[in-house]
Amino acid sequence: MGANIYKNKKPLIVFLFPAFLFMLVYLFYPFFMNILNSFQHIKNLGQSTGRWNDPWYTNYVELIHDPVVLTSLKNTLIMMVVTIVGQVGIALILALLVDNIKAGAKFFRVVYFFPIVISATALGLMFNLIFLYDKGMLNQILESLGKTSLTDWKGEGLALVTMMLPVMWQYVGFYFVIIITGLNNISEELYESASIDGATRFQRVRYISLPLLHNVICTCVVLAVTGALKVFDLPWTMFPKGMPMKTTFLTGTYMYYQTMEAKNVDYGSTLAIMLVVLGIVTSKIVNVIFKEKDY
Repeated sequence: MGANIYKNKKPLIVFLFPAFLFMLVYLFYPFFMNILNSFQHIKNLGQSTGRWNDPWYTNYVELIHDPVVLTSLKNTLIMMVVTIVGQVGIALILALLVDNIKAGAKFFRVVYFFPIVISATALGLMFNLIFLYDKGMLNQILESLGKTSLTDWKGEGLALVTMMLPVMWQYVGFYFVIIITGLNNISEELYESASIDGATRFQRVRYISLPLLHNVICTCVVLAVTGALKVFDLPWTMFPKGMPMKTTFLTGTYMYYQTMEAKNVDYGSTLAIMLVVLGIVTSKIVNVIFKEKDY
């Protein structure tokens, strides 16, 4: 009798319909309307379209010739590299270190994960205080060490580094938790057998931990790359309107700037379409490069 319950699929429709309706209203409908808006003339948020662009692909031509788009794409590409090396790479090292200690492992797990639970806006304001030119914490420390001239951490030369360091720091704990969970799923018997055969701790990590973490690392890399495309709140809090000289724009922040600040809603929709296409292409490329293995 229990098996017959699962043969009747009709009750599933009742439970799936609210979720489907939610996705239809808040995901699919806005997405397709966004495509239409990119071909129309809309200058204020919430305003109905007045006319179609003439020619209809005007915004896409502007997209190609807009120098800030190229800057935002370059910065986003750099952010992808930073997330892979700085977030996944550091998280992997920390996870391997914590997995090899006995005392204080739970403490480090909480400490490394803690930045995730803090609002990105609050973190942005905190790092603004750290990187202030005058009386900022970092410049005060350098002054106490004997440095006479102040460093403009948010100037054009160091702006990208200043913006990307907090983003990297915030999400290390997220990937740390994923990797440490993968390490916990590796059987201790493998390590014990390797120790009996005379393998050193480094060799156990190299020949057991890393190969068995391959699929976990691949998942983290895919999440990091797609997450780099969507990062917005912390960079916008630290560098609103792409200051200085619009050199710190990412694809997400530039889309928000055009939509909410410059009041070019139709062009912001075009940037959103570009962001979706970029996300699909990069995720496919990353999935091919970091292909999971069957064990």
